Amino acid sequence: MSVAFTFPGQGSQAVGMGKQLADSFPEARRVFEEVDEALGENLSALIWEGPEETLTLTANAQPALMAVSLAAFRALESRGLSLKDKVAYVAGHSLGEYSALAAAGFVSISDAACLLRIRGNAMQEAVPAGKGAMAAIIGLEQPDVEAACSEGAEGAVCQIANDNGGGQLVISGEKAAVERAAKLCSDKGAKRALMLQVSAPFHSALMAPAAERMRAALSEVKRNTPVVPVVANVTVAPLTDPDEIAACLVEQVTGRVRWRETVEWFGANGVKTLYEIGAGKVLSGLARRIDRDIAVSAVNTPADVDAAMASLG
Repeated sequence: MSVAFTFPGQGSQAVGMGKQLADSFPEARRVFEEVDEALGENLSALIWEGPEETLTLTANAQPALMAVSLAAFRALESRGLSLKDKVAYVAGHSLGEYSALAAAGFVSISDAACLLRIRGNAMQEAVPAGKGAMAAIIGLEQPDVEAACSEGAEGAVCQIANDNGGGQLVISGEKAAVERAAKLCSDKGAKRALMLQVSAPFHSALMAPAAERMRAALSEVKRNTPVVPVVANVTVAPLTDPDEIAACLVEQVTGRVRWRETVEWFGANGVKTLYEIGAGKVLSGLARRIDRDIAVSAVNTPADVDAAMASLG
């Protein structure tokens, strides 16, 4: 099999996402109902009606994006998709790893929603407002960004949080350190060094309290062997062992999302086609820049479901 499914992360959210799927597929609508029931609130109304600023809050965006991804996935299943028979690997960008694992049966949709609500709150509460920051660095090689982080840190936390590919790296840590590192990146020749409007310094050592909360939360949910391997963000290795997967999910809170390496790993291991399952087309765009030999398709509308099933056979 030469197909992998990928699942998007934070930043792909938009008011109205998934509504067409819910209106067209009872199986997709049921996903939103399951998430609402698990969280004890009408998250679906927020997803479909907004307001955008409330949807964008980390604690809402994370389960919301998972819900849309799983709605698209269930729509594919309703048309006859067998993940085990048609797909070699799954992977997700940051919170998308939970979506990938729910699709592969590692956890239930309800548990994934609750885990992501805990994760979102824990990440938000790990660092006082204004202490942390993140910056996108465009057009500078990873070793140069690493060096800028080391130099700019001056004893504080500053590290690469995301290696997204296509010349895009994201750094994260204490605000002053990130600002210093971003300036150093500009001085080293980065095309852009842009401070990001984020609520916390995700994927940095400052998230250690959130990692411990996730360790406790993951120990309390039923975990199954996924039907296909997940390529983990922090190791870029295909995993099926539930304990290894849980350990990587904990490490992922403070560790680097190695997305460029993930797509490169797919290419090196026979994957010819990537489907992005869920909101937006962010991962599709990144994949095109990382490996032009891999075909990419986004699946987030009923028409996309039909097209994907036609090509998957």
